[in-house]
Amino acid sequence: MTGGALLFGWLGAHSVTQLYVLAFMLGVPGASFAVALPLASRWYPPEYQGLAMGIAGAGNSGTVFATLCAPRLAERFGWAATFGLMLLPVAAVLIAFAAMARDSPARRAVASWHDYLAVVKEPDTIWFAWLYSLTFGGFVGFGAFLTTFFHEQYQVSRVGAGDFTTLVVVAGSLLRPVGGWLSDRVGGYRLLLTVLGIAAMCITLVAQTPSLPVVVVLLFLAMGALGMGNGAVFQLVPQRFGTRMGIVTGIVGAAGGLGGFFIPSVLGAVKGATGSYAAGLLLFGAAFGVATLVLLEAGARWSARWDDVTAGRAGLFNYRDLLRSLFADEPV
Repeated sequence: MTGGALLFGWLGAHSVTQLYVLAFMLGVPGASFAVALPLASRWYPPEYQGLAMGIAGAGNSGTVFATLCAPRLAERFGWAATFGLMLLPVAAVLIAFAAMARDSPARRAVASWHDYLAVVKEPDTIWFAWLYSLTFGGFVGFGAFLTTFFHEQYQVSRVGAGDFTTLVVVAGSLLRPVGGWLSDRVGGYRLLLTVLGIAAMCITLVAQTPSLPVVVVLLFLAMGALGMGNGAVFQLVPQRFGTRMGIVTGIVGAAGGLGGFFIPSVLGAVKGATGSYAAGLLLFGAAFGVATLVLLEAGARWSARWDDVTAGRAGLFNYRDLLRSLFADEPV
């Protein structure tokens, strides 16, 4: 599908309608990480899930190459030719995958529609889907939005805007494996709480439209936090769902893709209505802040329901007990 989309972009995508078709075609293979993550997950035991999922998920580094190379190629050869040139690395990846990728020899049951329906009915699935729509969706959405933001808000050239976007996006790409590795050590829950708070603070400050150097630093920190959050979410998912990882990954991954669609759409709509990006950025800063508080409350419930071993790997703690111990006469 990726090759077909690039071929279509090279040969025929000129009207707005054709560009929508092209975007749809690219979006389908863009969800292929829902295949890659369980494919990698099945090869590793629970204590290495965070690192394994972080490395597998670092494939979103393709965004870095797109923002760095595409504007320059388009400036020199045109957008249509750029799609044609991108066929070369896609073909190379296809050949490498066909030659080297293998399914884990571990036995697994074939999932039915009933299995998917049963997982969707579980509240934890919805929680993880929402969290991933913020972390992965935030990374993808802001990655798609920032070139326009730098160009329109700070009057940077399109190539320069792509360079600034590359600089901040690389933080999320490189730190996703780090987030997975840290999650294996301190727990995905603790790490996710931290990075959501960092993202909320940084995006809220970006909404104040500070100077260009300051906004680049803030976005670098925010995108790095979101990248680490991606790794943290997928350290938690295998702890909770175990052998159903493949089913849950598809659902959670789809939610991440939806988040990536809504962020630039909402920011563009708010800009059109208000003439400024500030209100939209404040909205998403508040969304990450609310997610931090909701995750804190969800952890209190999870700590009571998950078994001790799983809760320990996830880094769960019950903040209610922690508060009682701080304010009680004797430790709880």
